[in-house]
Amino acid sequence: MADGTGLDERLADLAAEGRRFAVPPAAEQIRARGERRRRRKRVAQVSGGALLAVAVVSGGLWLALPGSGTAPPAAHPSPSSSGFVPPTPAPGEEYASEIGYVYDAVLAGDSVRVTVKPRTGAVHTLTLSPQLPVEVEHVAGGEPADMRLGELVDRLSGGPRWQFAVDYDGEGRVRSLREASW
Repeated sequence: MADGTGLDERLADLAAEGRRFAVPPAAEQIRARGERRRRRKRVAQVSGGALLAVAVVSGGLWLALPGSGTAPPAAHPSPSSSGFVPPTPAPGEEYASEIGYVYDAVLAGDSVRVTVKPRTGAVHTLTLSPQLPVEVEHVAGGEPADMRLGELVDRLSGGPRWQFAVDYDGEGRVRSLREASW
């Protein structure tokens, strides 16, 4: 093969290149893994930043648009002849609770009227939204559940049977009912 075609050299180069790709040296493997790791990290940072930006924008829009939330409006207790004054939250607390029997529920148009007989204090009547959130367990048959007051009117229509914690905000509005169980 001394005819000058360089076939020997070409075959030697091909054999060396084949070995290099068949079993890459450890340094090349390490570099390749490092590069893949860096690419994954960059992709995660870019997608995480984009996700955060979308969350901030959508949260801002949700807050800025009037009436876009599905949260029920807070209900003000109706005035009663008992002179009832709603409890106020302690400093640093979000709600103040009153524990008592909730009964005589009546659906009246777009509101529910209930009677509250607290452990201490005067019996009073509240007019609440049927969408008011209620945490129940025994009222729902022993399974913990989140319901709306409108769904419980028939169960609360009788006499004093179920005890609830009535949560009031700082403005005296009822924010939720939680079944009290001991």
